[in-house]
Amino acid sequence: MKIIPIKEGNFVADKFKNFKILEENPVSKGVRMSIQPFLIITENDHILIDTGLGWKNKQGKLIINEILQEENIKTSQITKVLLSHLHKDHINGTLVETDHGYKPNFPNAKIYIQKRELDFAFESRGNPSFDLEILEELIQQPNIVWMDDDQGQINDEIYYEVVGGHTPFMQIFKITENDETVFYGADNLPQESYLKYHLAYKSDFDGKKAMQLRIEWQKEAIENNWKVLLYHDLEKSILQF
Repeated sequence: MKIIPIKEGNFVADKFKNFKILEENPVSKGVRMSIQPFLIITENDHILIDTGLGWKNKQGKLIINEILQEENIKTSQITKVLLSHLHKDHINGTLVETDHGYKPNFPNAKIYIQKRELDFAFESRGNPSFDLEILEELIQQPNIVWMDDDQGQINDEIYYEVVGGHTPFMQIFKITENDETVFYGADNLPQESYLKYHLAYKSDFDGKKAMQLRIEWQKEAIENNWKVLLYHDLEKSILQF
C-alpha cells in the first residue's frame, strides 16, 4: 500500500467559510487548517479519500491535479473516490469547471456518497460550509454509488462506518492490505492536537460524540498499529501508531 498526501495548502477560514492561503494572510482571523486529501494505492485500486477545496494555483490549474501529475498519476487512473461528508473543503475537487459547465475530475472513478449526509446538506441551505452549486452538479454524475447503511465493506480492503460527530452522518474509512491499516477519521480527527486535548468542539454537530470517538480510536490505533490520516493538520499528514 502506498499513501500519497495531496496537500492543497495551509488556509485560514473565517466564520463565513471563506478560505484564504495562510502564508499570504498571516494575521487574518479565523480557523487555521491544512486541506489535504489522500491517495491510497493498493494492488487493486487508486483510492482518493475526499477531494479538497478545488483550489487552483496562479496558472489556474487545480492543485490536486498538479500533485497527481508530479506523482506520474493521471486523474483517469483514480478508481474510487470516498467522500466522508459533503462540506465544500472535502468535495469541491471532485469536479472541474469548464467553459461548458462542470465535468468529473476523475472520470473513471466510482464516487461513494452517504445518502443521509446529502439529505442533511440540502436541509442546511444557507450554511456556508456547503457549496450547493457544486453539490447539485455532483449528484448528477453517472458514476455515484449511493450509500445508506450504517457500516459495511466497499470491497475486501475498504471498510466504512457512519459515525456522526462533525456532521450527523459523516462516515469514516479503514483500508487494510497485507496487515497494514490506514484509518481516516475525517473531521472528527483532523489534527494531531485533537488527541492531546480531550475537548468537545462547538463547530461539530455533536462535539461530545466526536470527542468520545477520538478516545476510542486512539486506543484502537495503538493496539493495531494504524496509520492515521490527518486532513487538516498544518504540519503532519500521517500519524503512525
